[in-house]
Amino acid sequence: MLSMHIKTGGAQASPVFVFVKRLSKYLPRIGAAVCLATALCSTCAPSAFAGLRDGQETPTAAPPHTLKLATWNMDWLMAENGPLTATAPPDRPRRTAADFEKLASYAQHLDADIIGLQEVDSPATAEQIFPASAYQIFITKDALLQHPALAVRRTLKVHQNPDVTALDVAPPTAEHQLRRGLDVTVEIGAIPLRILVLHLKTGCWDNPVSERQHSCPTLLQQFGVLEDWISARAAAHEAFVIMGDFNRRLTVYDPFFLILTHTAPLTLTSSGWASPCEDGSYFIDHILLGGAAQGWLQPHSLRVMTYKAASQPATLSDHCAVSVRLTP
Repeated sequence: MLSMHIKTGGAQASPVFVFVKRLSKYLPRIGAAVCLATALCSTCAPSAFAGLRDGQETPTAAPPHTLKLATWNMDWLMAENGPLTATAPPDRPRRTAADFEKLASYAQHLDADIIGLQEVDSPATAEQIFPASAYQIFITKDALLQHPALAVRRTLKVHQNPDVTALDVAPPTAEHQLRRGLDVTVEIGAIPLRILVLHLKTGCWDNPVSERQHSCPTLLQQFGVLEDWISARAAAHEAFVIMGDFNRRLTVYDPFFLILTHTAPLTLTSSGWASPCEDGSYFIDHILLGGAAQGWLQPHSLRVMTYKAASQPATLSDHCAVSVRLTP
């Protein structure tokens, strides 16, 4: 599947985009998402690009200082012989060495500079996918089975800030504590970029903000924590990124997203698109840009890395990597 760029507004919008937009009004959600997958130019298996790397129209060099950011929920990525394995849920994916090799191959094809990860048990396990020769791994310091993590190219300088512990809004007596946020600063030349990698409470996909079931009030509390974090970044005039598994089908009109924009404007990079992952779905894995980073986004650079059908057992992941390109 070759890449194409789609104009997204005005009288010059391409016929392909108009066709997709009209179909999305009449087809069921999954069907519309499959149509959008063609327009979105999802990253398929490496062989499907006929030599073109993800995001390229022609085999020309990328602009200088271009940065590719991605977020990828790894779906219980654990060392099978690790000490924590026995305490993990019995229905989690169980991976063989061949499965790790396949994931590493997809990571190589993704070829991102900075990758936010979710559901990783340790840096050592992440290094089986993102080798230490090319990437440095950062991870939250809590004692849970799975963590947000970050893989960053070794050519970039990184400082790990204190974890955003406030995202664990569960009471101390709760049976399960919630995940912290991973807060790092990446230096792109002389330009600092603050990055928050997260994995929020599941179960409040598109429910109204007034929902009183247990998942939605918890997610609402977590969004309040994010609002505070954004406010601090805005006060410091920092360029920043929030990325990860929000477990929420965010749109620019979603009340949960609007909470985050109370103190600073944000760019929701997946706005207006459905994901081709798993034959069509709405995005719950998002990349949000704030501060100067909003102006760095390369237009039409949103990509989704889907899996080749022959290599898509449950031992890979139930999420697809989502990526964008920035030019600081």
